Amino acid sequence: MEAEGRASEVVDRAIGGTALTVTCCYYWGEEMRSIPAEPDFSEAQSAEKVVWEKLRLDLPDEVVVAHSVQVRHGRAECEIDLLVFWPGVGLAAIEVKGGLISIAGGQWYQSGGAEGRRGIQSPVAQSQSSMHAFRTWMSEQIGSPISSRFAYMVCFPYTSVPQSWEMAGCPRSLVLDRDDLTSPVELIRTAIEREGSGTTPLAASFMERMLPKLGQLDSKVDLAYDAREVEDEQNHLTERQAILLAATRSLPRVRFIGGAGSGKTWLAVEKAKRLAKEGKRVGLFCYNKGLSQYLRNQVQGWRQATPVFTGEFHDYALTLGVRDGEGQEYFDDQLPRELLLLAGDLANADKLDAVVVDEAQDFAPLWWDALKTCLKDPASSEIYAFMDDQQDVYRRWKAHTLEEGTAPLADLVPIHVDDNLRNTRRIAETFKGFAGAHFRPRGVTGLPVRRVHCSTEDALDVAGDCVDALIEDGWANNQIALLTTQRRHPIHLEHFENGTIADYWREFHRDDAEFYGHVLGFKGLERSVIILCVNGFRDAERAAEQLYVGLSRARSLLVIVGDDAEIIAAGGRRLELALRTAEVWKPAS
Repeated sequence: MEAEGRASEVVDRAIGGTALTVTCCYYWGEEMRSIPAEPDFSEAQSAEKVVWEKLRLDLPDEVVVAHSVQVRHGRAECEIDLLVFWPGVGLAAIEVKGGLISIAGGQWYQSGGAEGRRGIQSPVAQSQSSMHAFRTWMSEQIGSPISSRFAYMVCFPYTSVPQSWEMAGCPRSLVLDRDDLTSPVELIRTAIEREGSGTTPLAASFMERMLPKLGQLDSKVDLAYDAREVEDEQNHLTERQAILLAATRSLPRVRFIGGAGSGKTWLAVEKAKRLAKEGKRVGLFCYNKGLSQYLRNQVQGWRQATPVFTGEFHDYALTLGVRDGEGQEYFDDQLPRELLLLAGDLANADKLDAVVVDEAQDFAPLWWDALKTCLKDPASSEIYAFMDDQQDVYRRWKAHTLEEGTAPLADLVPIHVDDNLRNTRRIAETFKGFAGAHFRPRGVTGLPVRRVHCSTEDALDVAGDCVDALIEDGWANNQIALLTTQRRHPIHLEHFENGTIADYWREFHRDDAEFYGHVLGFKGLERSVIILCVNGFRDAERAAEQLYVGLSRARSLLVIVGDDAEIIAAGGRRLELALRTAEVWKPAS
């Protein structure tokens, strides 16, 4: 359904002891209008869903059907399963009962229960009571009595009722059985016109006065709040990934392989927590400083056992006595070789029972060799690596493949995590081409990706204008991060030159201001809004991986700033196609 106009809220009003609660969302289209536009039927409401779908297809365009209208009148609570508003005809409150319905000795029964049937309240009485309660409540709301014809009806979609059947208070014309649902329209019209209380047809203008009372609430658009609501749902979906940990708990060595936003970091932290609670000496590792600070923040909140170490691999080596040094050769080669020698002399009590590594593709093969030596049993102690093969931005695995059989992780059982849960679908679609064939976006549709066209030279200044414009539009400053692909933003550069990178990351995790960083340092991290400033690439061979990281960090809104030719050259044809659906944006400077 294409909705041309919608209003969705939950309202609970009380006037003179009468109240109504309804979740509503209007739909204007080529079929009847429905409130909600797409009702969320529970398993117990499957019969109501069947009837609703039939009415949706058969009733005229001008008709409105509201589902599950709950009415409270004084202490009495009623619910109208389906409430029909039919301009020019009247109203009908329809009580729906699934299963096989029967009556014996004046008692109504529904199939089910230990004896094959169970006694239920008269659905006719339910429908009649809810109709009267709604009429009273709505009259108070609009300030005038409802004189329109109003019928109470019952519908039994799985029961056959003879045409000759009738009982006190309920002629056959007020009943829709399974055969009547073949063509219910004229039966509902006849019931309203012949049996409905009231004296006049329902005027369209009168109906339009009533509909807003079913749950319309005007509210100010709050982008920051909307994003938090979406992200709370994303967090809920991510936590459901814990089933993977339960399913693999008997496997001592596993590599969880998944694309960006699949919940790998959450899984890594949760795995470390479970291992620590079992009394094991656990090391929780990563490579990036920003991610290591995040991991430490998570662990600090635990009330029970914690890992014996949480943070960067290199910091762990220093705690064991490896000499400090600097330079890429030291970090990539000398430090792990010294750790290999030192770890061999460690007391068994000081070694680890289990190793958990997030963003494991960032670890060079030699690092893995050194880390295994720190285990009590390098050949069999537990190892859990959480990784994305497509994010090898440091190219440390270029000469190694897991299929060779000699790579450090070749003995780990591969478990694939294919669902993207962190990003909205529109964001996920931009980097889908980088994430592999099995990548599946599962988030809500979300806001359009924004595209800001400018030269590579101007990208940094234009991206700064985007920050100001987004804050002006209502985004909270602590929801925004600006990430560059080459030259650092001046604020980031100042920390780098002053040697205050640790303070810089602490500021990020305090989450009280906008953040300026580089895509390589932001691996494993996220914010509601990412402004990806494509201001060049230091290494063309790594450009695609950098784009992949940058595009996948946003949870609710992605803004891409830079030159088309450079972005497409780095990202390829699939990114070019994805960006065609982006919204061209010109931030006010």
